[in-house]
Amino acid sequence: MSAKSKPLEPLRTWSHLTGRRRRPSEYEIVSTNLMYDAKNAESPFELGPNIPLSKWFKKYRHASPLTGRDWEEFRDPDELTYRAYNILQDGQETYSEGLFDQHNELRYDAGLAAAWVATLPRLYTPARYAFHTVQMASHYLVQIVPSSTIRNCATYQAADALRCVSHRAYRTAELKQTYPDGGFGTAERDAWENDTAWQGFRELMEKVLVAYDWGESFVALNLVAKPAIDEVLLRQLAVTGRRQGDSLLGLIADSEYRDVQRSRTWSTALVRFAGERPENLAVIRGWVEQWLPLAERAIDAYCRALPDSPQASAAATQAVHGFLQSLDLH
Repeated sequence: MSAKSKPLEPLRTWSHLTGRRRRPSEYEIVSTNLMYDAKNAESPFELGPNIPLSKWFKKYRHASPLTGRDWEEFRDPDELTYRAYNILQDGQETYSEGLFDQHNELRYDAGLAAAWVATLPRLYTPARYAFHTVQMASHYLVQIVPSSTIRNCATYQAADALRCVSHRAYRTAELKQTYPDGGFGTAERDAWENDTAWQGFRELMEKVLVAYDWGESFVALNLVAKPAIDEVLLRQLAVTGRRQGDSLLGLIADSEYRDVQRSRTWSTALVRFAGERPENLAVIRGWVEQWLPLAERAIDAYCRALPDSPQASAAATQAVHGFLQSLDLH
């Protein structure tokens, strides 16, 4: 007669964190090791290795040139959770809504210069299309990245882009009330699709949206395209707006730029995490060199359309290069 088998002992809650020999933080509990679809490289969704969905993720996630890391070991330097993100952005939106309400009560839009009002439906309100492409590309990262800690960062980044879209949609509606024949709400699509100022960014973002490898998608979006858009539409356009007497545009852009800083923090951390393998740095550097010329042309095309801003293109390009240099890819 065989000896009675010893009953299996249940695993402790969050057993994958027990090796750290300390109580896991809220961030670790709600952010790590959550992606069942990233655990099996041959059959990502446990539905068979040869179905189209599995083939897609095998090719663009598991076979990415970025290799050799346990991506679940990556940590967001800000350790941002969904709960904390909502608290943070609730405060941000309370501030933004206060700005909108205060300026509306003062009939702010009626005091804008006529030449600047004519510029806004060409260079400002169409920006919702640009930020929507950032949102879409960020959502693709949410689906394709190899770990839940990276996925969470991309999720918050997509929500940040939605904030920018919403602010511009709100301003479009406000400006239309004051200037019903000014093209607000009607001219933006044509500007996005045909105006020379936007064609560089449209080409750039349409190509980013079909960069399917997760590593290239991250590099193209977070290291090149998004910094270019942020430096132009949240920095240089705001500088021009203030020069034209539109302080509200600048104040809202300043608030949105706080999200940019958070995005760059986790993007920098991910590059350094990947770069602990030198061959990954070479891959990232190659992608940057491939995508940067498109971004530079987009910056120049848009900034040349800004009124009274001859230094805008150089300033935005220098800021993007400065961010890339901070990554120490060499």
